[in-house]
Amino acid sequence: MKGMSIIVKKIAQLISGFIFLYGIYIIIHGHLTPGGGFAGGAIIAGAYILNILAFGSDAVNLRNKEKGSSLSESLAIFIVLMLAIFALFIGSRVFLSNYLPKGQLGEIISAGVIPLYNIFIGIEVAAAIITIFLALIIFKEETKR
Repeated sequence: MKGMSIIVKKIAQLISGFIFLYGIYIIIHGHLTPGGGFAGGAIIAGAYILNILAFGSDAVNLRNKEKGSSLSESLAIFIVLMLAIFALFIGSRVFLSNYLPKGQLGEIISAGVIPLYNIFIGIEVAAAIITIFLALIIFKEETKR
């Protein structure tokens, strides 16, 4: 895939940064507003996919990117599981217990361990969507040959 015109490429460069930052905002504020890890991760993946669509699959080494996104997906899920298992080891009765201090109501650091879950679930969702997208592009490129 060659990519699109220079206008589309420049607009994608400008917009993808804002989309990425908005995805991070949704993840970080997920315990205060609607959103969270899944929604923010999907938005972050959308920013990355926008760049791939604008610049084409020739601009990036897709096989290395797919391996990297699969690794980050696995690592994020592992960290979420370790956070949950840690709750069991400290004597909590609930698997996904909120064992960190809760802080002031309405502040960013006000939900204990919930923002950590949002962050790592956002990373996992973004990596999973990007991995699926890259696998589909690689499959399409291989069937062309």
